[in-house]
Amino acid sequence: MKSTSDDDLTHDAFLGGRLHLWQPRAGYRAGVDPVLLAASIPARAGQSVLDLGCGAGAAALCLGARVPGLSLLGVERQAEYAALAERNGLETAVADIRALPHDIRSRSFDHVIANPPFFDRAAGHSASDQGREAGRGYDTHVEAWIDAAARRLRHKGFLHMIHRAERVPDMLGGAHGRLGSPEIWPICPRVGKPAELVIFRARKDGRADFRLHSPIILHSGARHERDGDSYTPEIQAVLRNGAALPL
Repeated sequence: MKSTSDDDLTHDAFLGGRLHLWQPRAGYRAGVDPVLLAASIPARAGQSVLDLGCGAGAAALCLGARVPGLSLLGVERQAEYAALAERNGLETAVADIRALPHDIRSRSFDHVIANPPFFDRAAGHSASDQGREAGRGYDTHVEAWIDAAARRLRHKGFLHMIHRAERVPDMLGGAHGRLGSPEIWPICPRVGKPAELVIFRARKDGRADFRLHSPIILHSGARHERDGDSYTPEIQAVLRNGAALPL
C-alpha cells in the first residue's frame, strides 16, 4: 500500500455492520481470521489488550465491539497501516515487535493477541504489493512473537494467536519456558477436512497440561455445493453478530 488517499481505500463492514474499518483497496485486507481471533478472547471490561502486528486494527476493534470498556493498544510496523488503525479508532504505535518503544515495554497487559503473517518469505513467491506481502509473508519467526507477548503479559495473562496448523510445533516450542497452560483449537473448513488454521492460547505463569480441543468447523456440509453463505450457525453468530466463540 503506497497511499492512504480515500480513493485507495474501502470502508468495510464487519460484525454485521456493527463495525466499519478503513482498509486498502489493494494490499493486505482483513478477512475472517482476525474476527475469529477476537471471538476467542475471554476479555472483561476494564482489562487491557495489546494487539501485536495489528494491521488496520480488525482484531482489536472486533474485540472492543464485543466487550466495551477495554483498554486497547495496537503495534504495527508499517506506518500506513498504523495510520489506518488510528483512523479506525485504535490507539497504535509504529514499531517492530522485536523493538517495542519504552512506554510499551514499561506496561503489562491482561491479554496479548496476534495474527502473524502466515507464509515464510524464503519459500514461494512474494506478493507484488508491499503491504500485502508484509501481512502474509513473515521474516519474524513465531518464537519472536511469543517472546514479545510473554514479556508484556502480566501474571496469569493470556496470549491468543491464530496461525497456520503447520506452525503448531513452532508455537509450542516458542511457549516452552515462557508461557504455560498451552491449548490448541483446530479450525477446519468442513467436517472431515483437515485443519488449516488453529487458535493457540497460552498463559503467563500457567501450570496446566497441554490441551488439544475439538475442532471449530467453519462451513456446513461435507463439500461446497452452491454459492452463498455456508457458515455454521456458530460461525455465523461470530461473523454477523459479534458473538464469542464458545471455547
